[in-house]
Amino acid sequence: MEGIKLRRSIRKYQAKEIPPEIITELLEAARWAPSARNVQPWAFKIVTSAADKAKLKENGVFMRDSVYTAPAIIICCVTEEDYPKEKYQAGMQATLDKWSMIDLGLATENILLAATELGLGTCVTGMIDMEKIRDILNIPDKYFIPYVIPVGYPDETPAPTPRKNLKEILIS
Repeated sequence: MEGIKLRRSIRKYQAKEIPPEIITELLEAARWAPSARNVQPWAFKIVTSAADKAKLKENGVFMRDSVYTAPAIIICCVTEEDYPKEKYQAGMQATLDKWSMIDLGLATENILLAATELGLGTCVTGMIDMEKIRDILNIPDKYFIPYVIPVGYPDETPAPTPRKNLKEILIS
């Protein structure tokens, strides 16, 4: 619970590189996320080079400039290709292919919590130009890119944001 409560969206990062083994730990956290039918539909592209970030910036792929300043950017990709195509009884959820976004969300949360534990800041960022990212970074067409995660050592300490009361989120 401590890590969950400490996690914040960070938009200012120190100019300090993240060691490769730390990036590997974040990806390991994602790898162990649950997924429907154990499909594990996610894939990640890690951007750390100044040249790649400059190319992304030249093409204006992120709405927030803070993304370009992060030491690492995790490009979150997902595919629906590997889910079984089955028919379900009337009234049962028949949209297993839509589970891909839920599954990617589970892997993402693991990354966010692992990053917090490792003293890193993150901010899931969805205001992106997916097609330009795909072209610039040579990401295969089978992947949908719903968001990216800038990662770095925080250079800010945002206050906690308000949370709804437990009674407000409980349907009785």
